[in-house]
Amino acid sequence: NVMDDTTRKKVSAATLLVAVGIVFGDIGTSPLYVFQAITGNGKNFSPDLIMGGLSAVIWTLTLIATVKYIYFALNADNKGEGGIFALFALLKSKRIKWVIIPALIGCSTLLADGFITPAISISSAVEGIENIFPDFPVIPAVVGIIVLLFAIQQFGTSAIGKAFGPVMVIWFLFLGYLGLINIMKNPEVLKAFNPYYAYNLVVNVKGGFWVLGAVFLCTTGAEALYSDLGHCGKNNIRISWSFISILLLMNYLGQSALCLSDGFALQGKQTVFYSMVPEGMLPFAIIIATTAAIIASQALITGVFTLMNEAIKLNLWTNLKVKYPTDHKGQIYIPFINWFLMVGCLLVIAIFKKSTAMEATYGLAITIDMVMTSILLCFLLMIKSPKRKALYLIIFGVFLCIEGIFLFSNIGKIAHGGWFTLILATTFFTMLFLYFKARMLRKRITEYVPMEKIIPMINAINADDKIPFEASNLVYPTRSDNPNKLDATIFHSLFKKRPRKAGIIWFLHFDILNEPWGVHYSVHQVIDKSCYYVGLHLGFKEELRTEYVMRQIQLKMVEKGELTGQSVFNSIKGYITEPDFKFIVLNSRVATNNLLTPSQIIAVKTYRFIKSTGLKPAEDFGLDKTNVVVEHIPISVTKQYSQELLEDWEDYSDDRTKIHLPPIKK
Repeated sequence: NVMDDTTRKKVSAATLLVAVGIVFGDIGTSPLYVFQAITGNGKNFSPDLIMGGLSAVIWTLTLIATVKYIYFALNADNKGEGGIFALFALLKSKRIKWVIIPALIGCSTLLADGFITPAISISSAVEGIENIFPDFPVIPAVVGIIVLLFAIQQFGTSAIGKAFGPVMVIWFLFLGYLGLINIMKNPEVLKAFNPYYAYNLVVNVKGGFWVLGAVFLCTTGAEALYSDLGHCGKNNIRISWSFISILLLMNYLGQSALCLSDGFALQGKQTVFYSMVPEGMLPFAIIIATTAAIIASQALITGVFTLMNEAIKLNLWTNLKVKYPTDHKGQIYIPFINWFLMVGCLLVIAIFKKSTAMEATYGLAITIDMVMTSILLCFLLMIKSPKRKALYLIIFGVFLCIEGIFLFSNIGKIAHGGWFTLILATTFFTMLFLYFKARMLRKRITEYVPMEKIIPMINAINADDKIPFEASNLVYPTRSDNPNKLDATIFHSLFKKRPRKAGIIWFLHFDILNEPWGVHYSVHQVIDKSCYYVGLHLGFKEELRTEYVMRQIQLKMVEKGELTGQSVFNSIKGYITEPDFKFIVLNSRVATNNLLTPSQIIAVKTYRFIKSTGLKPAEDFGLDKTNVVVEHIPISVTKQYSQELLEDWEDYSDDRTKIHLPPIKK
């Protein structure tokens, strides 16, 4: 195991290699298309545009990627996890209600970006083959690569990181080499470190402001530097970035130097990036660029897995199957999200076909995400260090100004493809927000009932001979992590329908530990030989097999003489030695007599739809579907329906032949 919790905090050649393989792919493949976009797809090579664009790239990478993300954001982790939901969780603990909106907007835009990044990165790299073979079938090749990429996710980011790390090291060194040989031909480009050139681009160059939308593409992978924090640890990310940022800047300087060389123009299907490459190295450049583009997609995919895992933990999304391919809890694989992203990427390719057409969809969503991150990060830092409030307001005011300018410059992309990103992000936000609103409705009801109220009721039912036994062992999975209280839904199931009677009633609560392996349990006696609360603690890689575990616990208690282990059904005693178990899983449903507003009805229906995409109740608790009853419990979340009933007639006389009807109104 390369990146367990202890190792992540250490720095070694192995950990740095994994970090390079996982984290920097997206930001590291931006040179493939940034200057192609700045020059209007290779049409404009004026010195003011090139120098201004280069200066803007240098300062964007410095201020946004290095200062904001590498310096500030990596310090704002939530138990080792990064990303916008880590910020939300930290601010939520301070009871700041409004933070949910920027958190959900950020999540939605990052999900939308997950559809676009693999498509544009891989397309822009594979299209380089057209420099050698003009009729090469680019789209089938891109589709094949994307399907393969998503298929290997199940093997985990540690295995992928080890394989991808060396490739990315070669890619970044190659970027630096290409940059260096071109800078040496035209060292004048080093003047672009002066921010005046960026200012001149925006103020004096015609259309210069809208070029910033293309400039912003250089930092689109910066969010992954933060969201992948849980996979690699901040020290590994910071040290790696100190080298990678230099190599990236060298390449951008080299591209600018080439663009400013006398008589430079693109031929045929050439791009600015591939024009840098010496002719003999072109096949190698295409292979390494395509591999790096695959890894760029990997950086975003792992970021989305982390994002959705955090959303599930914060009850902002329904439970999905989460797998842990390695012994490190931060490295996860979510099958549903994986295949959902793959379908989205293929949809982008089907609609836009070429990377130049995809550029308009790219950048808009991620700019919005960065603005949301800045807002949340600023507030968190001000809360943590009240004495530095003014300083953080100034610093993040600058970040928000820069990102606001980028956001405005990207608005022009809406008509040319940005509409697709906006539709995606708006759809995701609407679903997330409605799910959140439905959860808020759910929280209005009393979640738990004191166990002291339940004990006498179970005793009364056990003493009632008229109530038949339902099972020898009746098991309720419970959300309650305390043996002194019980879910209100279980209380309803036990007593408010037909009272339930069993030899033993078990309340089972399970927790997932931070260690990969191990299963521990504790039994709390509620009523001797009649009712028990079981706390089950599992390593995050352990499969949850509830029925097997419950039978083992019962058997151990029989061996210790705490239970008889016999069936309550006398007729089968002597024939079947193994006692029967019945498992009840509860689903709450809003009662029909609740007066819901139209928006609440939509929220509830969205909630049910999203729940239907997640784990089914039996699967959620690791139960065999053949031995589980899923029961729906009505809950009241709002004002209840009230209707006056008017009695027309009543007759309790012995004369049964008379039929009394109300008088007919004329």
